[in-house]
Amino acid sequence: MYRLKMMLLVFTFLILGSFNLSAQGVILYTPYTQIAVSPGESVEYSIEVINKGSSMRNVPLVVKGIPKGWTYQMKSGGWNIAQIAVLGGERKTVNLKIEIPFVVSKGMYRFEVVSPGLTVLPLALEIKQEGTSRSELSTTIPSVEGHSGSTFTFNVDLRNRSGDRQVYVLSSEAPRGWEVVFKSAGKFVSSINVESGNTEKLTVEVNPPDNIPAGKYNIPIYASTSSNTASLELSVTITGSYKIELTTPNGLLSTSVPVGGEKKIELWVKNTGSSTLSDISLEYTAPPGWEVSFDPKKITKIEAGKYSSVTAIIKADRKAIPGDYVVNIESRTQEVSSKASFRVSVKTPLLYGWIGLAVIAIGVYIIFYLFKKYGRR
Repeated sequence: MYRLKMMLLVFTFLILGSFNLSAQGVILYTPYTQIAVSPGESVEYSIEVINKGSSMRNVPLVVKGIPKGWTYQMKSGGWNIAQIAVLGGERKTVNLKIEIPFVVSKGMYRFEVVSPGLTVLPLALEIKQEGTSRSELSTTIPSVEGHSGSTFTFNVDLRNRSGDRQVYVLSSEAPRGWEVVFKSAGKFVSSINVESGNTEKLTVEVNPPDNIPAGKYNIPIYASTSSNTASLELSVTITGSYKIELTTPNGLLSTSVPVGGEKKIELWVKNTGSSTLSDISLEYTAPPGWEVSFDPKKITKIEAGKYSSVTAIIKADRKAIPGDYVVNIESRTQEVSSKASFRVSVKTPLLYGWIGLAVIAIGVYIIFYLFKKYGRR
């Protein structure tokens, strides 16, 4: 009987001791123990180290079972750690970052975060697709539109998904007459270096040729290495071109006007583009004291390939000295403008010439009369 009581006492002690160790143990906890990811991604776990006991514990931490070629970092408070101290009844957070290589087979990969002699946290990552050594060109806005006089700009990301640093040669297959340039950090480039796993931001500027017909145009671009090529198709929709020309019916840009007089000139405002021009205004610059007016003062609309006639009335200054002057006239829309410079010759009125001749004649007559009357004395 005595021996039976002693055995029961020992058994009870062992059970209570085991329960006490469990109640005062260490727990590693994270809510996401199985995650589906793609090759080349980084996975970050936030792991809580919980001390269930009443006294401070130094908790060593190690990651076991990581596949070959994968890397990890364990940090807390900005430091790389291998052990963390946790006060009794409290918890600390540890950040675990797993780097998955680009070249990896799809499947389930299991590993553990272990605190030797204390606890184990099992984790799993499922790779959904087969990893490859490749590159990617991407953009959020692959298609833009505008008139032919515009420069079209695309923001493009070049990602190196291979396991090595790559040198990319940049090129395009734009239609004939188009100009495509690549920029990195504001500088023109034809090739660029990208480290493994990094993404380089590029600016692609596209300039269409003059007088190109309206329509949609595709511009494929490429980033090539010795082993692979990334491609991306950009598109530009040309809505039309805006061009304007200011001239006269006969092309002459010269005239004459008397001092203080005025001259009417017929102007042609031509739409030489492929889009309709609207709200065309007329402006001028002239010598001081000169005035220029237009009839009509504003043109509402000119269809592509058409022209509108405007009368310009140039009035010279009453104090203008005979000679050549320049009057600049400009036709302007919101999109484009055209300027013409007129050479205006100011001449003395014919009446002034006749008066001058009459004065000379009267002077000659008076001299002749005086000579005849008093010349023999």
